[in-house]
Amino acid sequence: MKIARETLQFILEVCRSSAPKEFAGMLSAKGDVITEVIVVPGTESTDESAVMQLFMLPNIHTVGSVHSHPSGNTRPSGIDLDLFDRKGVVHMIVGAPFDLKSWKCYDTNGRPLNLEVVDYDFKDEDEFFEDIMNS
Repeated sequence: MKIARETLQFILEVCRSSAPKEFAGMLSAKGDVITEVIVVPGTESTDESAVMQLFMLPNIHTVGSVHSHPSGNTRPSGIDLDLFDRKGVVHMIVGAPFDLKSWKCYDTNGRPLNLEVVDYDFKDEDEFFEDIMNS
């Protein structure tokens, strides 16, 4: 699995702007590239946690989750591991200072996972939506 560079940059920025509260969302992919972050309606964030109401998740295929640890600790907690085991195969934890070196990725069992950052061409998707809007 891979992640689009622009998607990772979006994640880092939203985690940075949410601090000191945690941010949480679900990850969606096109093929083997994570391209979107789905913010689940009803998600509650505090300085210590972010709780997603997964029953509110739209009917969108997700491949995993992302959330921040403003403390900077990127290791999963027991609660994180419960989520990893239930929802998806790729799970990101982003820690302060929310830069390109402050995130880790884990599999469903909480084992470190290498997530390659790639350039992804969103242009084709933009053109598709423009065609729909203009027809």
